[in-house]
Amino acid sequence: MISGPDRVLPPRSVQHARRHRSPGDAGESGRRLRHGTISGISRSGSAVGDELGVSGSDRRENGVVIVDCAHYQDGVRRPGELHVGECHPRVDDGQSFIWVGLFEPTEAEFTEVRAAFQLHPLAVEDALKAHQMPKLELYDESVFLVLKTARYLDDVEEVEFGEIQVFIGDGFLVHVRHGEASPLRLVRKDAEHHPELLQCGPSAVLHAITDHVVDSYEPVIAGLENDVHEVEMEVFSGEGHNPVERIYFLKREVRQVHAALSPLVPVLHQLAHRRVEFVHEKMQEYFRDVYDHLVRTVEKVNQFSDMLSSVLAANLTQVGVRQNQDMRKIAAWAAILAVPTALAGVYGMNFDHMPELGWHLGYPAALATMVLVCILMYRKFRSIGWL
Repeated sequence: MISGPDRVLPPRSVQHARRHRSPGDAGESGRRLRHGTISGISRSGSAVGDELGVSGSDRRENGVVIVDCAHYQDGVRRPGELHVGECHPRVDDGQSFIWVGLFEPTEAEFTEVRAAFQLHPLAVEDALKAHQMPKLELYDESVFLVLKTARYLDDVEEVEFGEIQVFIGDGFLVHVRHGEASPLRLVRKDAEHHPELLQCGPSAVLHAITDHVVDSYEPVIAGLENDVHEVEMEVFSGEGHNPVERIYFLKREVRQVHAALSPLVPVLHQLAHRRVEFVHEKMQEYFRDVYDHLVRTVEKVNQFSDMLSSVLAANLTQVGVRQNQDMRKIAAWAAILAVPTALAGVYGMNFDHMPELGWHLGYPAALATMVLVCILMYRKFRSIGWL
């Protein structure tokens, strides 16, 4: 089940962190990081924050806005401290690019990054608001991609959504993550193990992120599939339980997942089959693989929707059948009870001249007649399946 139609962002942990931010944080947040300023990042060859698996609320409370900022030359990460203000001048050829990762920055915190890479203000506004559907927008200086992330919460049977906004341009890639779904701590690590792909520039990172997001839907699909099978068993278990509420929750859940995935299909199709600025031609075949995986995933989601519609129809049919069976049982027992009621009513009238009033066996004969007729009627209704 999903907690609301627009429950995607921000998550509860982020709301908690923002409620506990001190009044002075808003003005200083655009200048601070773990050890001082947003532009100064201490690292020793490994990513921090997201790559270390720190939770979203911990990152916010520790002041970590830029998760990692790295310079890659010939597919290899260069050592040393890198400042955001120094990023653009260091991109000196086609084999060099900057990769910056951020987690839920505010407008003030994003100002320096925006200025360093000359990001389009409309795309920046979308990245900060983080209530977007998957899309691909082309600007003069960059390409803006929105991805919807998801994770399955098995204990509450709920899908939690997040977003990743990606800016890719000439020699840089900036990703902004919102929500706890699909953390990117392993993406950078895995990408750095394939320098031959990173030599293709920031589009290799774009592929790594999209591939990770699409792969992260597999446990979501597995969780939904398990729920659908469980609700099928409930419907046909014959226990008389009506799981219609759970069916509707699952239908809404599947609808949300479909809404998050289906707009991404034309986006990946464009990356896989058309020439897109700032995307290396060699990466198109890799995007085709992600596109095929996404199409299969969307087909599964569509199957879940059809299955749930069939299960709901079957459940409603079973409810109607059970109601008819109940009505037949009620009608059969009413007919059986009508016989002794009618005889008792007749012989209960105060008249002096009635048949068999003076007969000594009249009373037991009347009782025997009632019992016999009731037994015959019971056997008849039982033989035709009414009882």
